[in-house]
Amino acid sequence: MDKANYLKAVKNEEDSTIVEHQLTKDGVKFYAYGNDGDGENNEEVLKKDKKRRRAYVLWSPDARYFVMNRQDSRKVKDLWVLNNTAAGRPTLETYKYQMPGEKEAPIDEILLFNFAAKTYKKLDVAAFKDQSVSLWQAPSLVKDRDNEFRPSIWLGNNSKIYFSRTSRDLKRVDICTIDINTEKVSPLIDERFNTYVEINRPGLVKDGQEIIHWSERDGWAHFYLFDGSGKLKNQITKGAFHCESIVNIDEKNRVLYFTANGREAGEDPYYQHLYRINFDGSGMKLLNPGNFDHAVSMNDEARYFVNNFSRVNTAPKAMVMDNKGNPVMNLETADLSLLLASGYKFPEPFKVKADDGVTDIYGVMYKPFDFDPNKKYPIIEYVYPGPQTEAVNKAFTKSMDNTDRLAQLGYIVVSVGNRGGNPARSKWYHTFGYGNLRDYGLADKKAAVEQLAARHAFIDASRVGITGHSGGGFMSTAAMLVYPGFFKAAVSKAGNHDNSIYNRWWSEKHHGVKEVIDAKGDTTFTYSIDKNPELAGNLKGHLMIMTGDIDNNVHPANTIRLANELMKAGKRFEFVILPGQRHGFGDLTEYAFWKLADHFNKYLIGDFDNSDKVDITEIDGEKPRNGKK
Repeated sequence: MDKANYLKAVKNEEDSTIVEHQLTKDGVKFYAYGNDGDGENNEEVLKKDKKRRRAYVLWSPDARYFVMNRQDSRKVKDLWVLNNTAAGRPTLETYKYQMPGEKEAPIDEILLFNFAAKTYKKLDVAAFKDQSVSLWQAPSLVKDRDNEFRPSIWLGNNSKIYFSRTSRDLKRVDICTIDINTEKVSPLIDERFNTYVEINRPGLVKDGQEIIHWSERDGWAHFYLFDGSGKLKNQITKGAFHCESIVNIDEKNRVLYFTANGREAGEDPYYQHLYRINFDGSGMKLLNPGNFDHAVSMNDEARYFVNNFSRVNTAPKAMVMDNKGNPVMNLETADLSLLLASGYKFPEPFKVKADDGVTDIYGVMYKPFDFDPNKKYPIIEYVYPGPQTEAVNKAFTKSMDNTDRLAQLGYIVVSVGNRGGNPARSKWYHTFGYGNLRDYGLADKKAAVEQLAARHAFIDASRVGITGHSGGGFMSTAAMLVYPGFFKAAVSKAGNHDNSIYNRWWSEKHHGVKEVIDAKGDTTFTYSIDKNPELAGNLKGHLMIMTGDIDNNVHPANTIRLANELMKAGKRFEFVILPGQRHGFGDLTEYAFWKLADHFNKYLIGDFDNSDKVDITEIDGEKPRNGKK
């Protein structure tokens, strides 16, 4: 079926008739205009809208033009999952999925449409083989009822667009402009690293006469001031802390408002704050002090902001403050009285050293609400290795993946960071695991448990469990195989155990891919990575692995290949397939939790009956095993 673009418009102010114009006629499957739902999670997209889908476009400020990305995925190889629980016959789902090192890559394009003429052109933005391109949207605080920005305006003006292009190895990024009248592409700022480059949307000053650019070029994420042609004027922020994002730009007074973390002594370095600073780097001021994680929302005129703040062990509060950091009014303090009356106890933040004995890493400990300091408790680590995030709550919010709930069964449950995890620290910290994606975080997870056990007599270091989902599923199994005598039990859910068959974007970025240019000038990419199945023979403890059978993010083959090697090695383990479930386990999430709980209760507590602990039949109110509640 051909895929085309249509534009709907109102005739005029007096006549509300909708007029429809067909703009394109050559769209085909896997080379459509806009998102055609043919990629990962394609079935979910198509279920929601089988006929027409809104194309994501960015308009010029005067609405004379708009731009859009178009991606040619026709040569990307197919991948499949089999839905065994579909009505009638099992159904085969086919989707495009590029794996690391594969030469068949999607091709990114930028199309410029002339609204009045109903014509378009493909712009020549190429610089790198298999590059990706990103169009930037102008900041907007106006949202429609679908919670989408309206209107979606490109970053730039009526004659200029800003965009970025990134090499496949992600070590090179160019920030460029496009002159829509001449179609000339002008590179302004380039970033070059020996690992992957991170960038954020630039801030424009006086219609692009100056540019505020975010970069990790000095080893920390900071802001830099460039002129409109891309010449560096000065570094705005400096120091051993991480700048996160631009909140507002006061052009008249030449003041930048931004969020950052890691600057305030004596705090968890992930606690975010709002700051102001002059463009020349002078006058930096903290606007919302307090040993909490802060989330802010500032008004367009940069006169006031709403400050929401909490920790995992405090009730959230909100207040209005002015742009000098003065309190204006209190808004609300969350009422947790009913929660606390029900027996809830706050989790406890903690700090330990990484395995190097130098680097501070931060975590959260969850205890049973009936905690007895005179008892000995098994400890379970809930893990996610990153590198795009660390699964450690900082503000008061729902716990990660039932960690607080699991503690109520008689465990100390902890989540803790690791070198190579969260990007909101130094460039060195974030890229610590580059080139060693299987093993880089494991030593820190082990060191954290050892230190906590030495610190707290109620932790039994001879009964250590570990669990996680997705990257955490991958990491929890790796921990069992790399440290088989330390971790006694694991439940690994939806793990990418074989990263050679996980998606290219995550794996090539965080592990690395080598670009090879031969004598003829042809470019190829080579990829190699350590995998969990290679260590299957090391297993000593009690491992449970789970996967949804139609997971089209982390393909079930990741878990099946691990199971295959474990069987060949003659290892005992449990293998759970969740029928009809994708990556998040859907309506079998609760079942998966009780399977996890049963497993740990058996092998860390020694409860092989489980009738008085957990019972999966309680999920839908059926009679529990042995007639017991």
